[in-house]
Amino acid sequence: MTKEYKNMPKNFAPSGSNRKNVEAEFVKPYRHPTFDARGIHRSKEVLPEADSRMPRHAECVDCHNPHFVTTENKFAGIRGKRVGNVISSVSKEYELCYKCHAESANLPGRQVNKRMEFALTNPSFHPVEGEGKNTAVISLLKPYKEKKINAGDVATISCGDCHGSENPESPRGPHGSQYEHILVDHYSTSDKQPETPYTYALCYRCHDRTSILGNESFRYHALHIQGRGGGSGADSGTSCYTCHSSHGSPDNKYLIAFNKSVVSPNSQGQLKFVEKGISTFRGECYLSCHGVDHNPKVY
Repeated sequence: MTKEYKNMPKNFAPSGSNRKNVEAEFVKPYRHPTFDARGIHRSKEVLPEADSRMPRHAECVDCHNPHFVTTENKFAGIRGKRVGNVISSVSKEYELCYKCHAESANLPGRQVNKRMEFALTNPSFHPVEGEGKNTAVISLLKPYKEKKINAGDVATISCGDCHGSENPESPRGPHGSQYEHILVDHYSTSDKQPETPYTYALCYRCHDRTSILGNESFRYHALHIQGRGGGSGADSGTSCYTCHSSHGSPDNKYLIAFNKSVVSPNSQGQLKFVEKGISTFRGECYLSCHGVDHNPKVY
């Protein structure tokens, strides 16, 4: 959403010495539609939404229960997912997000079920519901680890690690951001963008840029994201998003999920990745990208 909301109630959450200015988050270019779609919330509504005709909305009470919330439990009193006649309680952040971003019948056509993307049964996923399966992610920056072994290791993350305000001084939570998809940092998903620390700043929060450009986990990483000679325009590289899902892949390890707006089947009609060894980080790609037929390309 890019339209600035003009009729927000005055002094809606004035900032002060003991409070942060949440009002400013809801006039940012990308935000939950708390003041853009008002009066839709129903007091007895149960999510996920079962009616595909119901307008999407995100009012304060969809995510917060002001009567129960405490500093120790920000999810207190929030009703969770409906399973049959039972309505669970929310205890984890992703459970709250799934109320609207998983099985909802009114998901926009361009969105997919996030619960299915993060499913622990997938070959790979960012470790939101639990620790990941891929044990050789050598680009991880400290304190991140594939598995928690020592005190201080971080092997799971939350939705809020990627989604929220770009300003660390703002109220926590995915209220609004200057970056698309309410991201905490910049992430270009477009093809043929020059690689810089800013272009993929979101990824480089957890993944060592030096390791990526040093081809430690994939010997043509730099070529793919920097392009030929670190060129620009037609010689620029492609986005991390061209080959990797941001949430999870139901088909491949290492979050490999090809962006079909850039990648297409090869001359034999194949579009797939085949792993050939974890210890050597080898594989084969069967696809066509930037006019290059991978039939296959062996790495």
